[in-house]
Formats: sequence, structure tokens, C-alpha cells
Amino acid sequence: MEHSDKIEGRNPVMEALRSDREIDKILIANGVQQGSIQKIIGMAKDKGILIQYVEKQKIDQLSESHSHQGVLAYVAAYEYADVEDIIKKAEEKGEDPFIIILDEITDPHNLGSVIRTANAAGAHGIIIPKRRSVGLTAVVAKTSAGALEYVPVAKVSNISQTIDNLKARGIWVVGADMEGEQTYYKADLTGKIALVIGSEGLGIGRLIKEKCDFLINIPMKGEVGSLNASIAASIIIYEVMKQRQS
Repeated sequence: MEHSDKIEGRNPVMEALRSDREIDKILIANGVQQGSIQKIIGMAKDKGILIQYVEKQKIDQLSESHSHQGVLAYVAAYEYADVEDIIKKAEEKGEDPFIIILDEITDPHNLGSVIRTANAAGAHGIIIPKRRSVGLTAVVAKTSAGALEYVPVAKVSNISQTIDNLKARGIWVVGADMEGEQTYYKADLTGKIALVIGSEGLGIGRLIKEKCDFLINIPMKGEVGSLNASIAASIIIYEVMKQRQS
């Protein structure tokens, strides 16, 4: 299901909106908000798609066709799954669901690596938020080294609501956080589990942290205060796999 992850020009962007293509965000050049651009803005707002107004040079730099007419849309390079698809995948395998929730990961290389590790360790899928998060771009697909074909990624508009729904289905929600009360390898990570990993700089948002059943930490010995998000995710994902196998 791979596609180019940029669509340029008024008609192509309008078509993508009409056909319900997954659009991550739309860039619009300052000063061109008239005519068909108004229509694009209206449709994007109805669908809750993020719109960013930028200088025209910015779109000139990003443009590959050089006929962008002041509008450029970032579309998903792959199709998103539903949270239901992820749970179904676990059921089909006869396994307890193991889901990874990424709170505001903005670096495509980090998302790609987490998808790769998730596949290697047998996780059933990944959930990302609609806003302030990188989507399934071509860079993510490339970094995942093919794993994106096998790991369903669901995009939800409200992570905390999604967490409530998972908890209602008996899934334990565990957050990885510097202030976690337990060291990750001492915590019980067996059974139905959703692991929450925070953003590169800020960690897990306060609201989401409060929704977690418990928080776990990765002990640090060196001078650097934290690990890269995808490395931290890998360490804990493999601990979940290890506990499941033993």
C-alpha cells in the first residue's frame, strides 16, 4: 500500500480530500486563501485535518512538482488500521494483546524503529495520536525495514479515551516514565498489556500518565538524563517478550 507521501496542487489535494485518503496535514501558503483554497480549508476542517499556514518559500522548497499553487498535503504512505484490528490480530493468534501506544512521537526515524522492534518482539500493533505526532510517511516506512507491512498502526483522535476503552477490555496500561515507581524488569508485564512511550523531549503527557495503571522506569547510570524514545521502547518491548516467554 505504499504511495508518495506528498500531494501538491489545488485539484490533487481536493481529490484526496474527496476520496477520504488519509491526510496527516495540509500546508497552505500565506496570502492564497481565496477561491478553491477556501474550499480545501473548509473540507479539511470538517475532517479534523491539521492545517498549517506557512511562507510560500517553505512550500517551494518542499515541492517536487513545482506546480503546487500554494497548497501541499502530507498523506499517509500506508493505510491506518483500527484499534479493533489490533485486538483482533491478538485473538487470531490466541495471544493476550500486546499494544504499544506512542504519545506524540514526532521523529519519523523513531516511529520507524519502534515499528521494526514491535514486529521483532511479536507486539500486535501500535497506536498513535492524530495531533502532534508523525504519521506513516515514506521515511517511517523505510526505517521500519519492511515491518510496516506486518504491524498495524492505528491513529486515534483521543489517546486518553482510547486508554479508557482498552482498560474496559481488561488490558493493563503501563507507562514508561523517569518517575516510574518500579524498575521495568521488576514489574509484572505479563497478560494483556498496553505500553505507553512518551515523546522524545517531554515524556508522557500528564493526563495520560494519570490514566496509566502503573509507571515503570529504566534505571540510568550515566550523565545523560534520558534515552532516545525508540531505544527506551525497545528495551521494554523486549522485556515484555521475555516475560511472556518465560
